[in-house]
Amino acid sequence: MLRRHVRSLLAFVMLASLTVLGGVVTAGTAHADGCYTWNRTLSQGSSGEDVRQLQIRVAGYPGYGSVLAIDGEFGPATKAAVTRFQQAYGLSADGVAGSQTYTKLYALQDDDCTPVHFTYAEMNRCNSDWSGGAVSAATAKSNALQQMWKLEALRHALGDRPLTTSSGFRSKSCNSAAGGASGSNHLYGRAIDLTGSPSFCEIAKQARNHGFNEILGPGYPDHNDHAHLGSQSSRFWSASSCGI
Repeated sequence: MLRRHVRSLLAFVMLASLTVLGGVVTAGTAHADGCYTWNRTLSQGSSGEDVRQLQIRVAGYPGYGSVLAIDGEFGPATKAAVTRFQQAYGLSADGVAGSQTYTKLYALQDDDCTPVHFTYAEMNRCNSDWSGGAVSAATAKSNALQQMWKLEALRHALGDRPLTTSSGFRSKSCNSAAGGASGSNHLYGRAIDLTGSPSFCEIAKQARNHGFNEILGPGYPDHNDHAHLGSQSSRFWSASSCGI
């Protein structure tokens, strides 16, 4: 609770430090938290690491059946995702990332860049160093961060109801012990299983709007007791009991 109050205070300081240049409001250089600070307004045509960081955080708003590329290029798809993010949180929805958008993002992220409602620990119950999967430990952890931001968007769309995670990244040995498929996205840090509530069908249906192109749930073999959400190169949705 104290950390959240500190974050809100810092966000207020950020707003107070805005600089107005030629009628355009640009973000100041004050650090809003310990994760990442944007120092310029971003819009279609922008490129760079700051765009890539923005894309990670709005990757859960690509639109139905779409996946946002995390490539550092602010194109039409990124503008649309930013617009949907702004609409979701009641901001001025113009597809331009400026002070209001950044302030909301700062409020949504912890100092390790994870969204406030999810942690690296729950995305990796296999080991402490993200090793032993199908990709390097750094890549697996980076992939997991992107999944968490998609989960944050999904959680918000489901009425800010908590989501219960059960299995995220797995090393090859952890995946084998869990009976996972040999090419499972869990091995890449690109998948998460959800249990509890909301219902698995609610989760699976809503996930179609939030950048998950692998959705497995009730009706798919061995998935009647959880919802599986992942990211991969092509779409595969199967939860026949949910009409998917």
